[in-house]
Amino acid sequence: MLGDRSRLRGRRPCAPARLAAVLLASTLPALACAAARAEPVAVTFPGPDGTMLDGRLYRPAGPGPFPAVVALHGCGGLFDRTGAPSARHADWGERLAARGFVVLFPDSFGSRGLGPQCRVARRAVRPGRERVADAQAAGAWLRGRPDVKPGAVSLLGWSNGGSTVLAAARAGNGSFDRAVAFYPGCRAPLEHGWRDGTPLLILVGGADDWTGAEPCRALAEAARARGEQVEITVYPGAVHDFDAPGRPVRERRGLAYTVNRDGVAHAGTDPAARADALARVPASLAR
Repeated sequence: MLGDRSRLRGRRPCAPARLAAVLLASTLPALACAAARAEPVAVTFPGPDGTMLDGRLYRPAGPGPFPAVVALHGCGGLFDRTGAPSARHADWGERLAARGFVVLFPDSFGSRGLGPQCRVARRAVRPGRERVADAQAAGAWLRGRPDVKPGAVSLLGWSNGGSTVLAAARAGNGSFDRAVAFYPGCRAPLEHGWRDGTPLLILVGGADDWTGAEPCRALAEAARARGEQVEITVYPGAVHDFDAPGRPVRERRGLAYTVNRDGVAHAGTDPAARADALARVPASLAR
């Protein structure tokens, strides 16, 4: 399909007898072992202000049409040091594709020549502006594909990407059918009078000292009091990145934004919270 490229990274190659199918993944995804195993396919599509956005696409086997998800990376970016989608992104891409979703991860930072932004205070690519435009462009590109149900495109994001979800889901936007935000930054939207315009689920750890649970709890309670469709799950004792696969909790330093404003926060897997999120998120997405 237009924009798909068969350059696959960071995965064990398919058996030689099936390699040709991988090389044809852009036009014959149902035949490719990449599609069968939900391998990511490199894609490029038009973004805002003439920017060409790179991304990774996960899709189920078969012709579709399927529901779809625009998935937004956090401040660390989309890729790990090997150039493959990081473990959390790959895990979610593979799992959601196995559940019948086409999943597109736009690369907001690398597409603009930027690296990780977790330690950058003055960011050129902001959750409330450039990244919202990236998400909207990704959604429009997905809706133009014949294997996607145009009325079932959801938005999903983590941390900085979760903050983008809040900005994109605000009242008057209406670009997505449903939205899920993992541990977003809720303080600024709460202080600026955010109102919800898209059915939204927020998932956050109760011990998150990077973005914080309490502003999200207050944001959700205020929205529900207005009759808006916002749900929140706060996982007691869980910290940032609780849904990452097999990541020991560790301390991060030198971060640009943290709850205590000291640049120190903790991140890592919480098995119980992760298990609940793995079940809860697919059930919350548009079909």
